[in-house]
Amino acid sequence: MKIKPLRDDLLEYILKHHLQKKWDKSVRLFEINIRHPSLNTEILEPHWRGIYSFRLDSKYRALFFITPQGEAEVFQITNHYK
Repeated sequence: MKIKPLRDDLLEYILKHHLQKKWDKSVRLFEINIRHPSLNTEILEPHWRGIYSFRLDSKYRALFFITPQGEAEVFQITNHYK
């Protein structure tokens, strides 16, 4: 599954938190296999909202939804433990 290009604020977040290499690796894995074990992709509660997440590392996660065109659109990157 393809990931849509990130918004500028998300790109800034990745650079600010030194996540560029981790982001690139996660995107490669995601586009090959959305269910790759190291991504730990999951649907978040409540399920009816259709919001998913995948892991960048043990601390950061990317939240996304699937567009009607069948692409993943990341709308937030978060510190999972804050």
